[in-house]
Amino acid sequence: MDGKAACGRAGERIACAWLELIGCRVVGRNRRAGRGEIDIIALDGSCLVFVEVKTRRSGRFGGGAEAVDRRKLQSMRRTAALMLASGGTDDGVREFRFDVITVDVEGAGAGLRLRHLRGVC
Repeated sequence: MDGKAACGRAGERIACAWLELIGCRVVGRNRRAGRGEIDIIALDGSCLVFVEVKTRRSGRFGGGAEAVDRRKLQSMRRTAALMLASGGTDDGVREFRFDVITVDVEGAGAGLRLRHLRGVC
């Protein structure tokens, strides 16, 4: 994978595939509201899930989960609130949650490890 953006896009594709594998339906990617962006929006039954994806090619700067700090979580909540207030959600949605999916790629794509952290805030 070349470059940070390409690595991030690949991680998001892997995260979408994972969500679909576990029965979620991806309804949006890279959605913006205000100054924020949500990487993936999915439906898990009647729950709307806002997902931040962090992809790392090495652990040199820490794992993906450590990169989602208090400021990032506040930004996710603010962006989701704007989206919910605009009425752009499915009428069947009864609840929502915030998840983080980390994708750690080892070496030159020789292996990867995915972690799905549900309900992070």
